[in-house]
Amino acid sequence: MLLNQLNAAASPLTPEQVQKLQGLVAELNPIQQAWVSGYLAGNANSAAIAGGVATNAGEAATLTILYGSQTGNAKGVAMQLQAQAQARGLAVNLVSMADYKPTALKKEQFISIVVSTYGEGEPPEDAEALYEFLATKKAPKLEGVKIAVLGLGDSSYEFFCQTAKDFEERLVKLGAEVILQRADLDVDYEDHSDAWINGALDAFEPDLKAQQTNNNVVSMPMTAGAASQYNKQNPFTAELLTVQKITGRDSTKDVRHIEISLEGSDIQYQPGDSLGVYFLNDETKVDKVLATLELDGETQITLGGEALSLRDALIERLELTQSYPGFVEKYAAVTENAELLALVADKAAMREYIEARQTYDVIFQNPAKVSAQELVDSLRKVQPRLYSIASSQAEVEDEVHLTLAVVEFDGFGEQHLGGCSGYLGRFAEEGATIKVFTEHNDNFRLPADDNTPVIMIGPGTGIAPFRAFLQEREARDAQGNNWLFFGNPHFTQDFLYQTEIQGYLKSGLLTKVDVAWSRDQAQKVYVQDRIREQGEQLFAWLEQGAHVYICGDASRMAKDVHQALVDVIKAQGGKDDDSAEQYLKELRSANRYQKDVY
Repeated sequence: MLLNQLNAAASPLTPEQVQKLQGLVAELNPIQQAWVSGYLAGNANSAAIAGGVATNAGEAATLTILYGSQTGNAKGVAMQLQAQAQARGLAVNLVSMADYKPTALKKEQFISIVVSTYGEGEPPEDAEALYEFLATKKAPKLEGVKIAVLGLGDSSYEFFCQTAKDFEERLVKLGAEVILQRADLDVDYEDHSDAWINGALDAFEPDLKAQQTNNNVVSMPMTAGAASQYNKQNPFTAELLTVQKITGRDSTKDVRHIEISLEGSDIQYQPGDSLGVYFLNDETKVDKVLATLELDGETQITLGGEALSLRDALIERLELTQSYPGFVEKYAAVTENAELLALVADKAAMREYIEARQTYDVIFQNPAKVSAQELVDSLRKVQPRLYSIASSQAEVEDEVHLTLAVVEFDGFGEQHLGGCSGYLGRFAEEGATIKVFTEHNDNFRLPADDNTPVIMIGPGTGIAPFRAFLQEREARDAQGNNWLFFGNPHFTQDFLYQTEIQGYLKSGLLTKVDVAWSRDQAQKVYVQDRIREQGEQLFAWLEQGAHVYICGDASRMAKDVHQALVDVIKAQGGKDDDSAEQYLKELRSANRYQKDVY
């Protein structure tokens, strides 16, 4: 009703603002909508009392917090920084880097950067434009600007927190002053981010309070009820409803369709969001760890101030699959293992060593005399795995669906399974309880206008969010055309959701489907080849306003698809390389070119 009134009435909002408001309202439950209503009313009233003076980005007494977030972690820390700054009475401007105009930098005096790194030291999608701008000649001089940078990353990757390092370096080259040492935090960042936030605010506060006046501060308190009670720190205990293999008997891949009940929770999600899943380690391998190290699983240890048995900690709380340098370093120091200590001194050798091994392997291949607590202190806490949601709540209501490939390989005489994919795909039984939470991804959203055409490129399990997109478009009776590119090795073994896709084609919801079966003929064919083959029509869709989405492997597929799009734009649009790249940049700036890659 409210949205219809917005469209019908003589609204002071622009059409774009109405669309954004519609998207926000659709994401909120009634309690959250009431809170936002009160917030806006209070904000407007405060502005009126102050004579119409409001806090804008760049005013002298404002701390601008810019975040770049791939999975939501950096955004979460940035929001904590905002809340704690407001609690101190400081004026704050919290902005996603995707929404920040780089030219506003010249107006800033106090900037905090919170940014993640993914892949091979690459910035998250929403940080790319600002990241690139800072390296150009257009970037303004920043003498007198004070900055503090926090990086989030994963030390199992070579270029750990590289994006944060790059941001700080580029800002300093422009003249900015670092007022707090940069922190580069690993996946267990929650244990350390609070200390950095307090340090940053201690550094910014004196100058901010010296300059701000009552007239230019509108600081509204954060309210705990503004979000679901379930999150990464407080996951919902859900029931595992269905685990169904959806690849053929002779497939080289083991892909599972997972259905999970959210009944009894207040969890709401949108197509494009991810589900965080906590998992249990393989009990057989945990017992082998105990036997290898000659430890008693009932020994009491302390983890995060909590006492529990060593075996329970290894099964439920600690990372034993994904290998990372930090464990090797700590384990080498405790065991005084000469070979491992040599690896610590040689980063290249360390990378090669952990690439082929899980944490289990390091222990099995290097048995030693360690205490239960020493082992626990060498390991990091297990982190939830994030999966693109493969369903729309408009279709499945109190459920959430996933499309999950079981990670599996052999090595060192052991069968290796991915921690979470092995648990969900092989060990957990239907009816089991699992702890889950949702991560919103505002950088991977369907267009607000249901008449907008959509191009979806998702080989393999990259089809997951597009299954959600199609369910949502059908539920909304969206009239915009939908085009799906899908690929996998074999038609007969690997056509994920074949019946559903054919049904959507028959009903007309799917306008076009182009498939690529890489191993069904002598010459390998991938989705990027189909994109080039369909170049004329694809470019016509782009010229007509289509949004294009990519989901799947970041290291190769996404780059190959990007190049295919560049080639199509060059060939069909009569552009050179630079102009074609600029065309895609403009699409990205308009939220018409979005990626969910991993």
